[in-house]
Amino acid sequence: MELVVKPGTTVKTGSWRSQWPNVTEKCTRCGTCEGFCPDHCMIIGSKKAEPDLDYCKGCGVCAQVCPFKAIEMVENK
Repeated sequence: MELVVKPGTTVKTGSWRSQWPNVTEKCTRCGTCEGFCPDHCMIIGSKKAEPDLDYCKGCGVCAQVCPFKAIEMVENK
């Protein structure tokens, strides 16, 4: 039996996140960020990957693993 964890199954972030992922037009929708996100909050959309900011903790794993450098971490102001 395969365990499937879907977006929105972790704890909501709240207002403490110090940074968030910005997905640029370089995104090819390869799914690498989705597979590595520890909070399962990267969703592959019709044009690019999108973070679910209700659940994103701003850890930056998605930006580190993106083979196309299509994700940049932006300071949350």
